[in-house]
Amino acid sequence: MALVRYNPWHEMSSLQRQLNRLFDDALTTDSWGEWSNLSKIPAAELTQTDEALHLKLEVPGMEAKDLDIQVMADRVSISGERKSESKSEENGATRLCKAVSFRAEFRYGKFSRVIPLPVKIKNTNVTAEYKDGILHLTLPKAESEKNKVVKVNLPETTA
Repeated sequence: MALVRYNPWHEMSSLQRQLNRLFDDALTTDSWGEWSNLSKIPAAELTQTDEALHLKLEVPGMEAKDLDIQVMADRVSISGERKSESKSEENGATRLCKAVSFRAEFRYGKFSRVIPLPVKIKNTNVTAEYKDGILHLTLPKAESEKNKVVKVNLPETTA
């Protein structure tokens, strides 16, 4: 029977390799499955003033022509497609070609999002602005929502 010298650092480096492999597998986009679709949905921020709702959406890397915005009285629907392209120049002419990527964390493809609104809006007067990858929508409230006053009756108490 041979004696083997115990080395605690060998166990630690084995554990470190296993943890590194675990995190590498978890952070690889191929292993995300259904969770990978979450990053295709643009993040939104909805604020409210007395006169209007203000909706901001993050849609970086897209052009305004690639967005389809539909506004109803009680919801906003936004859809679009983020396309993957690369350009190469040959003899002064620019042409599009498909790139082979080794690691891609950007999300490409179609997306669609419907955002319910807390109040009714006047969808004929909506204004939009697209700048620096942020879409700003100003959604004016319907007149019935602007002037809505609710009276609250307190029960009388006897002291």
